[in-house]
Amino acid sequence: MTSLRSLSYSGCILTLFLTPFAPAQKTASAPLPEIRPLMIAVQQHQKALDKVRENYTYTSLQTKQDIDSKGQIKKTETVEFEEFFVNGHQIGRMVKKDGNSLSEHDQQKEAERVTKIVEKAERTPSDQPLEGPQISIGRVLDVVDVRNPRRQIYRGRSTIVFDFAGRKDAKTHGIAEDATKKLQGTVWVDEADLVVAHMEVTFQDNFRVAGGILATIEKGSNLYFDQAPLNGEIWLPTGGEGNFQARFLLVKGIRQHGVERDYDYKRFHVETQQARDAKALVEKSPEPTTSH
Repeated sequence: MTSLRSLSYSGCILTLFLTPFAPAQKTASAPLPEIRPLMIAVQQHQKALDKVRENYTYTSLQTKQDIDSKGQIKKTETVEFEEFFVNGHQIGRMVKKDGNSLSEHDQQKEAERVTKIVEKAERTPSDQPLEGPQISIGRVLDVVDVRNPRRQIYRGRSTIVFDFAGRKDAKTHGIAEDATKKLQGTVWVDEADLVVAHMEVTFQDNFRVAGGILATIEKGSNLYFDQAPLNGEIWLPTGGEGNFQARFLLVKGIRQHGVERDYDYKRFHVETQQARDAKALVEKSPEPTTSH
């Protein structure tokens, strides 16, 4: 099961927007900032602060439900991951499936998988994805229209909020830009820390991969994602939820509902072998606020 943060190709947008803590002070009476410089500043802070995230690990419980055409749940699966960061990249090590610990055989397979990912992460610059398409924040803002910027209080903190919608007439190149053109949503940027605290994204039109021959992600597929501050030095995910409808190879239709809950945040010091095993926990940190 994939993380909600990469659901339906919108992960290319989430990857750009979800960045860690960066100190900045604003006042409630200050003029609203321009969105393009604001989001570019959010992105630029990430490189300097990625190392802070490598001191943290947390548990991510992901639930996936298969839905039939009548809206009834056909199947439910849960997977528990231990999430950690290497060279700015987020990596998840599966520890449980459907509430049960992995067998020794599956633990070995998972350790081998994670080791390969860690080695790839160590070689991959933090501003490049480990897999999948890449699109810069500048290109995102070229492909979408930004609307209705305003200031709101979110979880007791001042945020800059704006809506966005992909421009149907935008000229795009590659699957990431093509997907961006199909999205609409709303972003809440924490004004003091310059980090996205909450985001909601919906496909406003069908998104066809290879003209629909390989897959079609259907209009209305959506997700939201949350982050919260921890220990005054870092923002980490608190969870998300999404609904996904797609058709593959012109035949197989899929309807899924996914929920992610992130918790049990711990601070530790990352070394190569520790990163591969996501162990050596030495200090448990309090949970951030998770109200939605």
